[in-house]
Amino acid sequence: MVTITNNSYINAWCVAELFRELRKIHIEGPITVILDNAKYQRCYVAERAAHMFNIELLYLPPYSPNLNLIERAWKFVKKKALNNHSFATFQLFQEAICSCIEKFSSDYRGELTRY
Repeated sequence: MVTITNNSYINAWCVAELFRELRKIHIEGPITVILDNAKYQRCYVAERAAHMFNIELLYLPPYSPNLNLIERAWKFVKKKALNNHSFATFQLFQEAICSCIEKFSSDYRGELTRY
């Protein structure tokens, strides 16, 4: 899993940055990214970046949150890291999220595959 921290709104340039990071990590071979239909993911900037980095884009059908795995992952993160917690700073909030995500493939693997 590749994560990029953003302290502002997500836009097409953020998506392009994600594609750049993906290609930097996976230098060779095919990359396919599955996206929902957010405007910033389905615009010229994002599609051009995908083309530049040789990344195939597949879009989920409209109104299908049940197919969007990030929705399930976010629900899991909220349950494990954020429920009933108060964070003194935004940085502590971010750290709780990142810590949970880092445990996806080790500590939470069994729970996530049943989720």
